[in-house]
Amino acid sequence: MARVLITGGAGFLGSHLADAMMGRGHEVICMDNLLTGSTSNLGHLFGKPGFQFVKHDVTNFIHIDGPLDVILHFASPASPIDYLQLPIQTLKVGSLGTHKALGLAKEKNARFIIASTSEVYGDPLIHPQPESYWGNVNPIGPRGVYDEAKRFAEAMTMAYHRAHGVNTGIVRIFNTYGPRMRLNDGRVLPAFMGQALTGQDFTVFGDGSQTRSFCYVSDLVEGICRLAFSNEHFPVNIGNPREMTILEFAEEVLRVTGAKCKIVFKDLPEDDPKVRQPDITRARALLGWEPKVALREGLEHTLAYFRGRVTAS
Repeated sequence: MARVLITGGAGFLGSHLADAMMGRGHEVICMDNLLTGSTSNLGHLFGKPGFQFVKHDVTNFIHIDGPLDVILHFASPASPIDYLQLPIQTLKVGSLGTHKALGLAKEKNARFIIASTSEVYGDPLIHPQPESYWGNVNPIGPRGVYDEAKRFAEAMTMAYHRAHGVNTGIVRIFNTYGPRMRLNDGRVLPAFMGQALTGQDFTVFGDGSQTRSFCYVSDLVEGICRLAFSNEHFPVNIGNPREMTILEFAEEVLRVTGAKCKIVFKDLPEDDPKVRQPDITRARALLGWEPKVALREGLEHTLAYFRGRVTAS
C-alpha cells in the first residue's frame, strides 16, 4: 500500500484520482485551497479509513507528517474561464507551487508526477502532437499564463530530476470530460450540457471547424495511475486520439441529450488552438494504455451527473 498526496485533490481530476488510489488500497491525502475545487467532490470519501483532506495553498511551504510514496501535483486552475480570471494565481501555482511540491518529493524520496497539459503545444504546427514537439505558444497572450506556467513546471520538474535525482514523471493531459466538472467552468462540454439541459442555444466559437479529442475521465485516470507507478521520467501524452470538430461534438451532445437547441456562432477567442490530437504511441508502448470508453457512453454518464446538478440548482 502506498501513501499518496494529491495536490488539487478537491478538483475534477484530483477527486477522481483520489477515488482510484483509494480503490487500489492506497492511503490518500488530498490537499486543496478550494480556489476552484470543492469538498463536495470528496464528500463520499470523508470518514473512510486511509483518507485525509488538508486545506492548504501549495504556493506556501508544504508539511506532511510521515512518509510519502507518491505525490500527484494537480493543483492549478485548469479551465479558460478560471485562468483568465485568476492569471497570477495560475502562474504562482505552476511556479511556486511546483517548487514547493518538488521540495516535498525530494524530502520524502517520493515519486512525483506533474499534471501538465496539451496546452504546452500551444496552437500546434505539427499534427497530431507527439511529446517530442516543442510547441507554438504565445507567452504574452491571455492564455500564456496557463501555457507558460505548465511549461515552466515541466522544466522545473526535469531540473529536480537531473540535479537532485528526484523520481519524477510528466503527464500531458488532453481534453478530458466526465462527472464533477463545473457547469460554469467555461470548457466546451459543461457549456453544451448546461445549455442543453436549460434549453439555451449551443454556443460554438469560430466556425466550429477547430478540432479536439475528448477522453473520458476514467480512462485518463487509469493512464495517470499507470504512469505514477512506472519508472518513466519524460513526458507522456494521455488523451483520446479520436479527433473531431467542435461542430461534430456539438451535434453528438445534441443527439445524446435529445435537446432541440440551435447552434449559434461567436468569435473565436484569442490564441484558441485550431487543432488538438494526441499521439499516444509512448503511452501505448510504455504503459500499455489506450482509452476504452466510447464517446457516447462517456457522454451518457456525464449527462446523468449534470442532470442532477441542474435540478439541484
